[in-house]
Amino acid sequence: MEAASFKVTDNHLVTASRAWRAYQAETPESCFDLLMTDLMILPRLRSALIAVLEELPDRGTGLGASEMDLLDFVNEGHTDPRIVCEARWLRDVFDGSDAQDALIELGEYSVPPVLLGDPAFDNEDRYFGRSEWKVTLTELGRSLLAREADMWRHNPIKRWWGGTELTNDRLWRWDRENRLLVAP
Repeated sequence: MEAASFKVTDNHLVTASRAWRAYQAETPESCFDLLMTDLMILPRLRSALIAVLEELPDRGTGLGASEMDLLDFVNEGHTDPRIVCEARWLRDVFDGSDAQDALIELGEYSVPPVLLGDPAFDNEDRYFGRSEWKVTLTELGRSLLAREADMWRHNPIKRWWGGTELTNDRLWRWDRENRLLVAP
């Protein structure tokens, strides 16, 4: 099957440049504002922007959509970290390597939503090749899935979403239900 081809115009480049600048901005407001404009020249851009905005901390749980998906898979009984992080489970935003990093990060918080393997293992023993390594939900993980807890009331956050630094004091969130950006 041959891929469809089309001529790239200045309008394509202008719209793509606007999207890239919006993602690199100090706040996610520009990405959200871009959703309110005509993006038909790049038909998949709107859904891509929504998918990226869904990776902002959720208004209720504080976790991005892919992080919640990881918890869901563990809750469904998948305890092998390789299976939990398989790309076929994941949204188009993460790949298998990103999922591994996210899973490890979730397990390393002072109040983690998941436990990664036997807590007696030292960090040098924790890697994805160990068959003994299992993922289990903690009390916080179960509370997050029930939407009864907020990850960042239990842990500090310091990460980047595009050009936006997210901290507990500067925590932009995404309301998935209403598709709204929530300012700190």
